[in-house]
Amino acid sequence: MHPITTVHYLFLSAALLLVGTIGVLTRRNIVVILMSIELILNAVNINLIAFSRQLGNVNGQVFAIFVITDAAAEAAVGLGILIALFRNKETVNADEVDILKW
Repeated sequence: MHPITTVHYLFLSAALLLVGTIGVLTRRNIVVILMSIELILNAVNINLIAFSRQLGNVNGQVFAIFVITDAAAEAAVGLGILIALFRNKETVNADEVDILKW
């Protein structure tokens, strides 16, 4: 059995980043876009914690906790905006949202 190294975490993080980026760029549903952004932030957290473990300090882990807190606030605000948008426009499709246009 081979030990899990930092390279394994980097490949996992790269896969999450790729899936999240594809989700943000190709999907039109705002809920899916928000979930894809969460995947990207989780990929960043995996990198932070993996390098923190490799270097033997806790700076990356502390920063990852701040990123998780920011992601939770972003999800709460994003879903609040999404609910308000759905009540006004009755859609969650990003292409049909033009509420900020003149």
